[in-house]
Amino acid sequence: MRKNRYERQGSAESGFSLVELLVVLAIIGMIATMVTPQVLGYLGRAKGETARIQVKNIAQAVELYYLDTGTYPTTAQGLSALVAAPAASLAWRGPYVRDARGLSDPWGNPYLYRSPGLGGTPYEVYSLGADGKVGGAGDRADVASH
Repeated sequence: MRKNRYERQGSAESGFSLVELLVVLAIIGMIATMVTPQVLGYLGRAKGETARIQVKNIAQAVELYYLDTGTYPTTAQGLSALVAAPAASLAWRGPYVRDARGLSDPWGNPYLYRSPGLGGTPYEVYSLGADGKVGGAGDRADVASH
């Protein structure tokens, strides 16, 4: 004679009690509170490092622009001169950056450009970091090419 599935599971010792489930959930919660801040710290450092690498790549594209045209893009032309030819440039051989989306920092803000740069450099590519304000520390720190 076959028993239906409800009769087979009728033992009082099968399954977990509510207290056992609450203990397991409490342990998982404690582990999550210890691990989460460290993971978020890694994420912040990763975005800062990504910004530094992207600034270097954009600066290399500006140098290629200079090699082709003999001048650096003006502040008014900005980094868009790396994607589309400025009106007055006949020697432009770009695009020097594949996509204009590559001109945004990891926090979603456009990279900034000025020519001449600070400290006597011919240009500067920079990001204001996570907070979008001058200065800061950690992931809020500015990232610049020079």
